[in-house]
Order: sequence, then structure tokens, then C-alpha cells
Amino acid sequence: MEIIELRALVAVVERGSFTAAADALETDKAHASRIISRLEKKLGVQLLQRSTRRLNVTEVGREVYERAVGILTALEETEASVARSKGVPTGTLKLTAGTEFGMMAVNNWTAQYLKAFPDMRVEAEFTNRVTDIIHEGFDVAIRIGSLQDSELNARRIGELEYGFYASPDYLRHRAEPGTPDDLTQHDLIMFATGRTPTWEIVKDRDVRKIAAPPRYCVNNNSAVLQMTVEGLGVSLLPHRLTASYVAGGRLTPLLKGWGRIPVQIHAVFASSRYMAPKVRAFVDLAVRSFR
Repeated sequence: MEIIELRALVAVVERGSFTAAADALETDKAHASRIISRLEKKLGVQLLQRSTRRLNVTEVGREVYERAVGILTALEETEASVARSKGVPTGTLKLTAGTEFGMMAVNNWTAQYLKAFPDMRVEAEFTNRVTDIIHEGFDVAIRIGSLQDSELNARRIGELEYGFYASPDYLRHRAEPGTPDDLTQHDLIMFATGRTPTWEIVKDRDVRKIAAPPRYCVNNNSAVLQMTVEGLGVSLLPHRLTASYVAGGRLTPLLKGWGRIPVQIHAVFASSRYMAPKVRAFVDLAVRSFR
């Protein structure tokens, strides 16, 4: 048996179709089918029962699949061991992050990573669903906020700090707020995800809650930023997202020292024994870049 045949069998069984398996193997459906047929001919048994509606694994096919998984796992561990001894990232890094933070920061980290390691490839998925990194085959996930899955390992990258902003054009027509209570007299642009929009803000140990009806409410900070730059109101945004606009004179910071409680950012990965060089290099780069 050849490694490519074992990989094809595992891909077909785990993904449930030749089409999905072909995508994972970066080939076409017909070629994937031929590889399985060749393996069945070598072994003299039927591994898969094909029909127009579904694909079933035979009893012997399940046994061969389980042994193939063991062989491929051992092979990957050997390759990882050699890569660790070299300390050089190799192969393809599969990563996932939230859509917004992915575009805000992770995409930039990935560009730096690819420039630093020309032989590396990256497959990224920016999505707002919580991914199962083990079963979906991701090497690392960048997560914002509190961590839920205690079985995974994590490294802290940093935290997002927030502050209040408005455009100079807006402030030409409205008095700058002097205290958090003054915000109720302003047009507010709020980030919200379906619940009643509320700002819980803090300065030192002073905590306030602002619950005024916003003029505009949206579940995307980039949209909040755009509306703020357009002069439509006061918003609460990550400093990292607004820095270039402040430097360019398009936004003005307000209520110095007030903001929401900082949001933690972590890199999450599966291995409890080691990080592969490709993962370690990306996480190290993310930490340096964020700081």
C-alpha cells in the first residue's frame, strides 16, 4: 500500500464523499475514486459501498481505515519530530479566527509570516462560528474573549483596549462630553449582537453603565468605525482599530481613561506536549506584532 492510498481512504471516510475528499487532497473526484479502486484491487476486498445517494464503509473498510489513521498519525509525528529538531516551520499552517479580528489583525500577521517563511503555505478561515479545531483539522485558532474549552491549550497574545471617539466634524456641532453621563445627550453608535445595546465602562475602579438608545446599532466594529468617521455620532472602539484615523486627524479621542474592560486575545492549539515549529513561529510573530 502507498501513503497516497491511505490518505485518500481516510479523506473519503472522514468527509463522507469523493468530492469533499478530492478537495482535501487537492485533486479531482475521478482521481480520488481511481486511487480507492486501486487500493481495493490490491487488497482484494471492497472497502466502500458506492451508490448515487450515499457512501458506506464496509466492515473491512472500517478496519483498514483505522489502521490507516494509525499509520498516518505515526508518519506525521515523525515528520513533526524531525521539523522540531530543525526548528524550521514546514508544510501548511491551517488557522482560524473571527471574521472581524481576522481582517483587523490576523491577516496582517499572516502576511508577515509568509514573508518570513517563503516555503510555508497558510490556509485561513475567518468565521464567526466557534470552530472545533481538533476535528476540523486546524493547527491554531485566534480567539477573542474568555476561553470555553479547557481541553485545549492556549497562549495569551494580548488584549484589546477600548476608548470613546467622534469625528472633528461631529464635534463642530456638538459639545464634547465631559463625563460618561453626558453621553446620553449625544448620538451614539453602538456595537450590539441582538441584545439591548448597553455600554459597561470603567476607569480605574469606577464602573458605569450607559443604556441610552443609539442612533445606529450594528454587530460589526468596522461598520461602527465607518459611521463614526462619517460624523454620525460617538462610539466605543478598540484603540487598535482607530489609531491611524486619530493620527490622520479624522477621529478625536474622548473621555480619556474611560473604556470597556479590555478583551483578552489568545492563540489556541491542540497539542499538550509541544507546538510544531510552524505553529510556534506564527504565535511568536502574533505576540510580537500585537505588542
